[in-house]
Amino acid sequence: MGSSILLVEDNLDIAQMVVNHLETQGHIMDHARDGLATTHLVEHNRYDLIILDLTLPGIDGLDLCRHFRSTLGIKIPIIMLTARDTLEDKIEGLGRGADDYLVKPFSVLELAARVESQLRRHHNQVTSQKLIVDDLEMDTATLSVKRQNQTLNLTPIGLKLLSLLMRSSPSVVSRSEIEQHIWGEAMPDSDALRSHMYALRKTIDKPFNKKLIKTHQTHGYQIVA
Repeated sequence: MGSSILLVEDNLDIAQMVVNHLETQGHIMDHARDGLATTHLVEHNRYDLIILDLTLPGIDGLDLCRHFRSTLGIKIPIIMLTARDTLEDKIEGLGRGADDYLVKPFSVLELAARVESQLRRHHNQVTSQKLIVDDLEMDTATLSVKRQNQTLNLTPIGLKLLSLLMRSSPSVVSRSEIEQHIWGEAMPDSDALRSHMYALRKTIDKPFNKKLIKTHQTHGYQIVA
């Protein structure tokens, strides 16, 4: 399954070219034209990568990049697009938190290659990191789970569920997104997710005073401190 990518670009011709090409590569694309729309999307959705134009109406890409990194704490890759090609401009962009820098006019094939490179690099970093929500900790390399320094034993599906919820925290993850992540196209019967969530709660929450997993009846599930 492709990655979820946000393109921030006010030039509609460039945006359409990039969106069309990356969608043919299997990625799920969102597009914003200004800083306000971008901020709203980033605060309410989960993305694997952001392609960010430097020159935007209202707030420029450098300020947005700094806001994502310092205020929102976003760690996903950011590729910056710009017509500015001096060394000073590149240093400033990378200094604000961009991971890569592509000068306009650019080849959409080169952009796609850089996207794949950044996604692979980020995936390799994520797979060896620790996920922490409150007093719950998961090592994604060893798949060990601890709460209050007690080791917890989870089923393989329980581990996938917990990893998805912790990576998404504090966002709510929809039932359909969870089912797609766990089972792909081979969807189980309608009660399967509920049963696995019950088992996960029994291990993660029941032995402890503070409950971390929350159910949102009309939407999905959330794990939050």
